[in-house]
Amino acid sequence: MVEPANTVGLPVNPTPLLKDELDIVIPTIRNLDFLEMWRPFLQPYHLIIVQDGDPSKKIHVPEGYDYELYNRNDINRILGPKASCISFKDSACRCFGYMVSKKKYIFTIDDDCFVAKDPSGKAVNALEQHIKNLLCPSSPFFFNTLYDPYREGADFVRGYPFSLREGVSTAVSHGLWLNIPDYDAPTQLVKPKERNTRYVDAVMTIPKGTLFPMCGMNLAFDRDLIGPAMYFGLMGDGQPIGRYDDMWAGWCIKVICDHLSLGVKTGLPYIYHSKASNPFVNLKKEYKGIFWQEEIIPFFQNAKLSKEAVTVQQCYIELSKMVKEKLSSLDPYFDKLADAMVTWIEAWDELNPPAANGKA
Repeated sequence: MVEPANTVGLPVNPTPLLKDELDIVIPTIRNLDFLEMWRPFLQPYHLIIVQDGDPSKKIHVPEGYDYELYNRNDINRILGPKASCISFKDSACRCFGYMVSKKKYIFTIDDDCFVAKDPSGKAVNALEQHIKNLLCPSSPFFFNTLYDPYREGADFVRGYPFSLREGVSTAVSHGLWLNIPDYDAPTQLVKPKERNTRYVDAVMTIPKGTLFPMCGMNLAFDRDLIGPAMYFGLMGDGQPIGRYDDMWAGWCIKVICDHLSLGVKTGLPYIYHSKASNPFVNLKKEYKGIFWQEEIIPFFQNAKLSKEAVTVQQCYIELSKMVKEKLSSLDPYFDKLADAMVTWIEAWDELNPPAANGKA
């Protein structure tokens, strides 16, 4: 039986990495008491809280945290008509936090994620490991059998091309979970008592041309490199699908990272996922996606961006046109999703004009 770490008595980190360059984005509908256990690792950082559901409900945040909180009224006020691209009653609303952040890096975590323990019993500072992943290069063009060659105690193995050892910039760090695995509803129903107790001490670059199922509850990324593509789609209230928000974003960012020669890492760090969601509720949200993904994944596997697409925004607009052309026949929802992708980019650029961040 795996248990979360006990962080009571641990001091707040006096030398947090990238303190002034990173925001923590948390989507929630409830009080954020879980932040008490994260205090030693997360208190020094600025939080962006995106409140889903009833905007009149007051969300309690533990004392000592620096944060800004946005509810649906704020989203509507800030984005106006373009607020339609932000999902309601779904954790996909978190991407609004990515949009309003002005920092270079984002770490996003769910409110049912607790601090994990490594095999020695030590509390895992998940954010610190994500930062290490993002600050080290990736190796997407040739697989290293010792996994991440840039970690301490590892290197490139014999036969690895010297011309590729410099690596590429890492855009995304995808972490994992102990206890409750991130399963779909059918797997939850078949394995209701299954828990992940395996702590694999490894980080690896996902190879170019390989898609992956991205989970948004323990995720960090370089906002400057890939931020405009981190759109979690139209999910939840009023939509025919849910629980595919992070999957959609993951498929999009991987195609774009491959095109722009950026890296995506997965593995460490672990968090402790404390609560299993209701599989019957999940099945209702997922059932169309379970069928659709058999068409969607080949679409992304075959998606080719043009040489003219040299920015994330240009890549994303091209991808939106492909979605409209290739997936709208699957369901009218994808026509609406393609339009929302364009609206998202327009809203992103309005809040993040190139002159504001020094980019041409």
